[in-house]
Amino acid sequence: MTPFDLVVETKVPLEVAGTQLLIYGLFSGVVVLFIIIFLARRLVITGKQLLSKNQLFDIIDTKMRALEVKNKNLTDSLIYAQRIQEALFPSETYFRKHFQDSFIFFKPKDIVSGDFYWIGEKGDKVFVVAADCTGHGVPGALLSVIGIEIIGKAINEDNIETPSEILAILSKALEKTFTSEKNIGSIIRDGMDIGLCRIDKTNKKMIFAGAFFPLYLIRDNSLTEIKGDKISIGLNPAGIGYTDNEIDIMENDIFYVFSDGYPDQFGGSENKKYMYRRFRFLLTKIHPFSVDDQKSILEEEFRAWMGNNVQLDDIMVIGFRPLGKST
Repeated sequence: MTPFDLVVETKVPLEVAGTQLLIYGLFSGVVVLFIIIFLARRLVITGKQLLSKNQLFDIIDTKMRALEVKNKNLTDSLIYAQRIQEALFPSETYFRKHFQDSFIFFKPKDIVSGDFYWIGEKGDKVFVVAADCTGHGVPGALLSVIGIEIIGKAINEDNIETPSEILAILSKALEKTFTSEKNIGSIIRDGMDIGLCRIDKTNKKMIFAGAFFPLYLIRDNSLTEIKGDKISIGLNPAGIGYTDNEIDIMENDIFYVFSDGYPDQFGGSENKKYMYRRFRFLLTKIHPFSVDDQKSILEEEFRAWMGNNVQLDDIMVIGFRPLGKST
């Protein structure tokens, strides 16, 4: 074998190796270039996403601020509405001008209340009203304003003094309000439960009429329930009459009118309703105490019973001794 042949045989593998190296280098370059392009595109996409997220955060922040403003405006409006509603309700001080031994435990669920109470005087007679409108909050509060206006007009302007007749007038007025021509196409089935007392201290007489509202009388440590009719105000299209219950009043008699918020509150160790039985027992136990102590006990008992639960409804309990307490 000549030296020339050796040169030829060794040259071929070197060329192949060079070609392979070139191909590998080109392939590696393509891969690196692809990775660079991929990373560059991801950086662009990520940048756009970050920009989009920042814009989204800005939009959310703007909307949150707008909601905060609306919420503040709404709360401010409700607080102002509360002041208007409270101006329509007699204060406990005013109530005590008519009945020195009396208290009002009133605790709305929301800022404004669907429960309302009212006291008025006509001649030698005093009228006490306690009512629970359908729902609570704003709808109930609006209905309470309508109710107070109708009752006041019936007594003071129309000279209607019979409790059952006042309830009938109130019921018809609410039905007329919610079935007028402007409400055609809408169904409004709102009404109220109510208790209305007419007290004649001179003759020591009381007449009570109620619509799903009872009146409790405690005399000689014994509780008597005077039940109202099972006919809601504003939901009595047949015009069924309400019942007048006449009661002879004695010294030390104490009466209670209340909405269902207290007995219906969930709480206690078993998270159940307080119930009317327990409520009657509580009133029987506390009725000998001063009216201020009774109110404090009712409030503390309610708070303890409710515990960590939310208040479910408006709370209203009114207690009064028409002829006072003998010493």
